[in-house]
Amino acid sequence: MLLKTNAFVIAAALALACCLAAPAALAFEVTDTDGKRHRLADYRGKWVVVNFWATWCTPCIKEIPEIAAFHGAHAPQSAVVLGIALDSEDEAKTRQFAKKFGHAYPLVLEDDDTEKVFGKVKGLPTTLLYDPSGNRAWVRTGTVTRKSLEDAIANAGRPKG
Repeated sequence: MLLKTNAFVIAAALALACCLAAPAALAFEVTDTDGKRHRLADYRGKWVVVNFWATWCTPCIKEIPEIAAFHGAHAPQSAVVLGIALDSEDEAKTRQFAKKFGHAYPLVLEDDDTEKVFGKVKGLPTTLLYDPSGNRAWVRTGTVTRKSLEDAIANAGRPKG
């Protein structure tokens, strides 16, 4: 009996140690151009797509309608999409530009804290995908499509190989 109890205590201690050693989800909080706050924690249970783009980036402009199509098909039930524009000098122009190309999801303008929150963006466009638990599940530098986002979600958690 004592042996079973010790084995249970050891197993419980190992499980606790694994939980404590697991990396925490990267939290973020941003405010869109309509003044609405978006926190990763508020979207538990949903996929979260964060797309970095700029008005001068041709591939970024090309993917906006694709991301909008993904947003239209999945938000707000199963996914949330946020677009972060690296053009922060003129909010009105950036909003107008985004609308012209079909940016139908919340628009956030880059600020001093963006890199601290998300890390350095190595190229444009860059898209981050967070799983329903709030963990970063996928990162893509280069254009995305509605299908590539849906495929990334479908394949998340599957063994690589």
